[in-house]
Amino acid sequence: MISSSVLFYGIYVLCLCLGLLCVVFVSYWNIEWRGGFAWDASFLQFNWHPVLMVTGLVVLYGNAAILYRIPFTWSQRKQCWKLVHAALLLSSLFLSILGLCAVFDFHTGYHIPNLYSLHSWVGICTVVLFTVQWVLGLVGFLSPCSPLGFRKLLKPVHAWMGMAIFILSLASCLSGINEKLLLALDGNSNSTAAYSSHPAEALFANFLGVLIVAFGLVVLGILSNQRWNRLEPGQESSRVSMVLSAVKS
Repeated sequence: MISSSVLFYGIYVLCLCLGLLCVVFVSYWNIEWRGGFAWDASFLQFNWHPVLMVTGLVVLYGNAAILYRIPFTWSQRKQCWKLVHAALLLSSLFLSILGLCAVFDFHTGYHIPNLYSLHSWVGICTVVLFTVQWVLGLVGFLSPCSPLGFRKLLKPVHAWMGMAIFILSLASCLSGINEKLLLALDGNSNSTAAYSSHPAEALFANFLGVLIVAFGLVVLGILSNQRWNRLEPGQESSRVSMVLSAVKS
């Protein structure tokens, strides 16, 4: 059990570092090559979109998803960590909605149609599912009026939807990065080099995509490891028995 916890914290530190790098890289990309940020319905406002979506929909969401896997929290009151979990997800949802507002406002200012690409379809579906998931979690797990039977029924659905939304978030952000590079690096406008000629911006943004994939794989690896599930009351003895049996064999 001790070695399992040590392994977890090593992987958890890697997860935190990858998440931080994702935020730094997406911010630097839009500062260095896309001109920075503003909120005036210009191209600079659009630059908030990838930053907010990567930060909220991927990094914050991923860290909220693995919160219950942290061994330190197992000895604490679960209700407190439920509130932290809900607060992190609400922050993630707020940043995601703000990111959608940034792109919709930009499209309106430049008379660009909304929701015409596969990226936008996946993205909007992800945020809608995320909203439904958060409301269901609030009603099912934080409301004192929620019946125990409903919580037991909702728990596996909640866990499955959480992983599905995270995977959709990864797909949405990766397709968005690729779409942005294809549109911005066409080789014809603003003296930009073509995407296919491997300019520095393209390589940097591609590496951002690799970081997002790496972060996603680490988060999904933590979520899929049953040894790091938080035990409910009465389950600790069964886990200890399983460990002892494995050692004896």
